[in-house]
This record gives sequence, C-alpha cells and structure tokens, in this order.
Amino acid sequence: MTSPTDENTQTLDEVRVRYLVTRAALRAAKAMTTPALEPQQRLVTLMECHGTMLAARGPGRPLAFGEFRRALRGDLADLLPEGVSSLDLEGILVVDQDGQVTEDAFDFDLEQQMLLHTMRKLDAIAGVVSDRELQSEIDQETAYALLRKQGDQVVYEAGRKDLIRLPAGPVDDLCELKLPPLVADFYRDISYDSVYRGWWFPCPICRWPMRIVVRKNAVTPVGAARCWYAPHADLGASYLFRLPADFSAPELLPEPSPPRPDGREAVLYPEVREVPQALLAEGHKALTRGIWRYTTVPGLPELALYERLAERGLKVTLWPGLDAYDLLVEVGPKRGKKTPFKVDIKDYTSAVTLANLVHAQEGDRGGADWLVVPDYRARQVPLLSGVCAKYNMQVATASEFGEMVCEKAGVSWT
Repeated sequence: MTSPTDENTQTLDEVRVRYLVTRAALRAAKAMTTPALEPQQRLVTLMECHGTMLAARGPGRPLAFGEFRRALRGDLADLLPEGVSSLDLEGILVVDQDGQVTEDAFDFDLEQQMLLHTMRKLDAIAGVVSDRELQSEIDQETAYALLRKQGDQVVYEAGRKDLIRLPAGPVDDLCELKLPPLVADFYRDISYDSVYRGWWFPCPICRWPMRIVVRKNAVTPVGAARCWYAPHADLGASYLFRLPADFSAPELLPEPSPPRPDGREAVLYPEVREVPQALLAEGHKALTRGIWRYTTVPGLPELALYERLAERGLKVTLWPGLDAYDLLVEVGPKRGKKTPFKVDIKDYTSAVTLANLVHAQEGDRGGADWLVVPDYRARQVPLLSGVCAKYNMQVATASEFGEMVCEKAGVSWT
C-alpha cells in the first residue's frame, strides 16, 4: 500500500516499521517510568522491546541496548532506521520533562494500531501483527458492535452518548447506565498515574481522569494535573496544586490558558471555566484509554456540531443507520429535494496515519462524503484534502463545515 500523494508515500513495510518502532518505544518508556515495576521485570520488558526494535530496523542497522535506552529520552523519529521517512514523528518525545510517557506517544501508538487493524481486515497485512497487539482498536469495535447488536437506533445513540458524556464517575452512577454488560466492563479502576494519595480530578472538557505528576525540580515540590489529551490541556485543562501535608484533598490552581477565539470558531469552543474538584478514587471508575480516546474525545465535537446545527434549525441526524457515519445534514426547502451532507468526524494526532487509513479504505467505509476534523486540527486539512480528493471526499474543520452548511441553509452560524 502507498498513499496517493508522492510527497507522503508510505509503503506497507514503512507502516509496519513505524508501528513496531513506536510500539517498542512506548512499552519500554512505560517500563522505565512505572515506579511499582520490579527491577527484573523492567529489565525483561526493556530487553523484549529492544529485540522488537532490532527486528524493525533489520540487519545492518544495529542499535546497542544502552543507546536504545538513551534514545527513549529523545526524539521518537531518531529511533527509525535510515530509509524510513520520519513524517510527523519529528519532534515527538516519548518521555517528557516530568519523566512521564507523553500523550502524543500514546496517540501515535493507538492510531497506528487502528490503521493496521483496518488493513488486516482488508487482507493487506495478514500475519503482521497479533490480536493482542491491536487490542485497543479491537476493544473499540467490540463496544460499537455490542451497542449495535439490538438493532435499535435509539438504544445505540443513548449508549454512545453515555460513553461520551460519562467516561468516568461513581460506580453507583455508572451502574445506572443502560449499557450492555460487556460494554460496562470497559469501565475500570482509576489508573495509578491519575491518582495522588487516593484523589483524582476529572478533565473539565472530557471528564476523564487527568494525569498527575509531582514536579521535584523546583525548590518546593509541586503537583501538576493536566488532561491526558494534549489539545484539552492546551485549551486550559492544565493545573498546579500544592502538596497537602496530610491526606486531605489537593486544590487545583489553573495555569494560563489561551484567549477564547472570535468569529466562527467561538461557536464550538469548549468552556473551561470550572476548576475540577478532587474526588476519591475509591468508588469511581473510568473507561479504558482506547475507548476514551477514540469514542469520548472525538464524540465531543460530534455532539457539539450536531447540537449547534440543530439549534439553528437544520435537519441533522446523529450516527444514522447505527453509525454508518457520524452526521447526516440535509439542507434545502421544507418541501422538495434536499442536499445531503454525509459527515465522518475524525480526531487523529497523526495526519499521516489518518491519510493512510482513508487510502486503505478507499474513502469512508460508511459512504461519508465529508471528512471533518476539530478546529485544533486545522493544519491537517491540506494533507487530508489531497488524499480524500481521490475518493470524492471533501475536508474541512468543524467550524468551516458548520459555517458552510448554515450559509447554504440561509441561517447564521455565528
């Protein structure tokens, strides 16, 4: 497989190498940064990851074990063998200044899992990766399949909205959700790296537990809480807190956030005014990372766009045909033929991986003719437009799309 634009061509081997390198680097970094891991277990994991890295690099491209460990603190692109384009891996760190695995590294890993799983279903990569390695993508497909199983559009919408609007919460509240039992099983105990002395904080945008670190490089150690999803943290879901002398609840202090945009982007811009309060981890659960990242996170702009268009009087259907695609927007006279806009909303950190996914599927599997990305992914539009044009799809940011269809409907977006 190659992508349809010469400047972004990726062979199947390159896709596989990028996946193996990212997967090995992420697993190794997690082993290095997990405090509770036994030294022997840490060493075994690092050696396994080093072996995976050597397999990805191939003969004639050695990488000493010590060099491998040092490279994990640097640029992810530096681990790729010569001849494999770094593309959008340039500048991506695996471990950040706080000694934690970065959000971008997790995203790149999950997104490549999704690409490879799709390619394998299309018989493009038989035997390249195992089911266990692609478990995050398989979990997401399992959840969707279980929600669709009853064949009821209303039931499907309600379950999908629950996964978006309540990705974490008290066990008693989660038990009230009308989710199939196997979908409910994707709620697990709050992860240790989102907990400080038994307390956790929900992101004010997505409501999932934020990442907690203690920064010890200052004169006085200070705690930091920020959303695991970097764009949410950049929008204001980033806080500091003083370390309590006892086991009382920490209080968050907001870090500076960017000014709210004007014009069309203001319509979908999330509110980040509420400072999250500490909650006890005991008695609470949260969705697994893969379900949260590729159901909850992209679901927020899906619901926001749906609601804003409906408020303006447009006819909008959410997840039509049990999720053939995300939105069906119909514009035209009350009586007479309407123009349909079939929309798939994607939120990928890696534009290259998303472009390859579109190419592998030869467009959109459900028949969408528009690919829409959140406003903070605006830089991805030129690359994605070049790929999607081959399959008669158009690309826009959510605000661009909202403004365009409102103009065609004769109503104001802003």
